[in-house]
Amino acid sequence: MKIGNLPWVAAEREPDKVAIIDGDLRKTWEDWNNDICHIAGGFSEIGLLRGDRCVCIMPNSYEMATTYFACHLLGLVFIPVNWRLTRHEFHYVLSDAQASVVLFDEVALPNVRSVINNVSIKRVVSTAVSSKEIKFVDLLDSPAAKPKVNILDSDTCLMLYTSGTTGRPKGVLRSHAAEKLAAIACAAQLRYLSGEKSLGVMPLFHTMGIRVLLMTALVAGTWVNMRRFDAPFAIRLIERESISALFLVPTMYHDLLKTKEIKTTNISSVRNLAYAGMAMNRTLEKQVAETFSPEVFANYYGSSEIFTFSYCDDLTTKPGSAGWAGMGQVLRVVRADQDATVGGNEIVAQGEFGEVVATMESGEAFSGYWRRPDADSKAIRDGWYFTGDLGYFDEDGALFLCGRVDDMIISGGENIHPEEIENILLSSEFVDLAAVVGEHDDRWGQIVVAYVQSASAAANSTLLDTHCKSSVLADFKRPRKYVFVDKIPVSASGKLMRRLLRDGDYKIS
Repeated sequence: MKIGNLPWVAAEREPDKVAIIDGDLRKTWEDWNNDICHIAGGFSEIGLLRGDRCVCIMPNSYEMATTYFACHLLGLVFIPVNWRLTRHEFHYVLSDAQASVVLFDEVALPNVRSVINNVSIKRVVSTAVSSKEIKFVDLLDSPAAKPKVNILDSDTCLMLYTSGTTGRPKGVLRSHAAEKLAAIACAAQLRYLSGEKSLGVMPLFHTMGIRVLLMTALVAGTWVNMRRFDAPFAIRLIERESISALFLVPTMYHDLLKTKEIKTTNISSVRNLAYAGMAMNRTLEKQVAETFSPEVFANYYGSSEIFTFSYCDDLTTKPGSAGWAGMGQVLRVVRADQDATVGGNEIVAQGEFGEVVATMESGEAFSGYWRRPDADSKAIRDGWYFTGDLGYFDEDGALFLCGRVDDMIISGGENIHPEEIENILLSSEFVDLAAVVGEHDDRWGQIVVAYVQSASAAANSTLLDTHCKSSVLADFKRPRKYVFVDKIPVSASGKLMRRLLRDGDYKIS
């Protein structure tokens, strides 16, 4: 069974069940599967063939989700791209991907049109009504087809561009087999039930967004689309559509709990909560559990390269933990070295910090980076994928994460992990968001600098320094400098972009 056939299977099981909700649009599994087949037929008619690459630039939408499944029916490579990119970044991605077709909507229209003539593209499709390009709606009038394409499990079906927080983005190649197993493993480990109603707000250009869509199709559930995250509207949407499953980044949970609607709206339909993308501080973890009282509440640790590293669905016993290795996965913690010279067998002692590595024998593992042998050789060594994440195993074998190898601060010869300090700062009522980086210092090598986003006018350096001194934080780890900013930069997937802070790309509050 290939990924492109999942809507057909769902339509056979639950033809009249609502499959997708996007604003006023509602489609049953039977109707949506028919649309997917029409779009696949339309792609065939405009000359697209197995292996061609389809770049899709738009917010989450019925059109984007439909294109995703239609591509997999034909054996095309689906390449979702962040629609917020600049013109220069679009040019880089379209050129690097060697795209055969680009599909975009109104929000990306100016930037895409400005670069489209400078790259080699066979076809251009737009969802914009006034567009001069091939219209998506016209492809729906094509003869419905379930093309008889000989698609292999090893064929690439998805290429996700990394967020590029540390340099130019890399294309992560994902096969049909890896995507299918990742969806099955995630649905099993998060205990998705038949008919689950999922909030489709994580971007489909991000691995979490793809996973929610696939899990929903696996269980013949309902994917409730949300083009852009808006916390008050999300709360109302949960009540209106009786949404049962949320898979979000911690920042989104933080925003949900800050709304006034959370206290007055019925959110009792939510039974399944999970988060990924970054660590959730323990205070927020506890608040989320108390607010939603879910049956399942899990921390899911993975990446675009290998979706499942580990997961923890026992956050009461192991708060803040990334848990234990997922299905078919083996993890190790090895000596951390920013020069990428460490091998997969240089394992550190239990309780000691090091870099987390995962076996490439996992069925969920990627096929390498698109046209980047330099990145392959750095990330894949001795049959292990080097995640770049710092962590340690506790006495029970549970994994705890503590930042990135590249973000590690070395001050006076001591290794300092930003997330440990950020968690302490986030436990203060005066801190909404915090990011810690190292700043060059002639004496110490680096000093710890804390960037703080706060809605409170009372927040100041003295108050936060007192807070740190009264905590369990060792004195040498305390921030020596505080910078209060309007907004701490985060990526589309919710990850702190510490590099921008180090580069001075922020506004003082």
